[in-house]
Amino acid sequence: MVSFDLDATFTSLADPTRRAMLLALKGGEKSIAELAQPHAMTRAGAAKHLAMLEKAQLIERHKVGRKQMCRLRPEPLRHAGGWLHQWEAFWNEQLDSLEAALQEDASGQD
Repeated sequence: MVSFDLDATFTSLADPTRRAMLLALKGGEKSIAELAQPHAMTRAGAAKHLAMLEKAQLIERHKVGRKQMCRLRPEPLRHAGGWLHQWEAFWNEQLDSLEAALQEDASGQD
């Protein structure tokens, strides 16, 4: 079983440029130059962002000729989503309790 580092995943997702790069990779693999272009950054700047995404196991790189190509690895996102899901259930319970208390309070004021 592969383990994923939630801290690395969330640190990577904290940056809007890296999130945009991941979204771009949803459509299929892209070169570093293609990922850098919409952000008006150098390939070296893009490579730093991609290194962080690679460390978090969110992407993988491989060479095609002279180009470095990147592809999305969605498994860490699924892992992070599962972790967040537990909090969704917690907050839904809290909001349901609040709603019940407000309804009880409103019916008592009639």
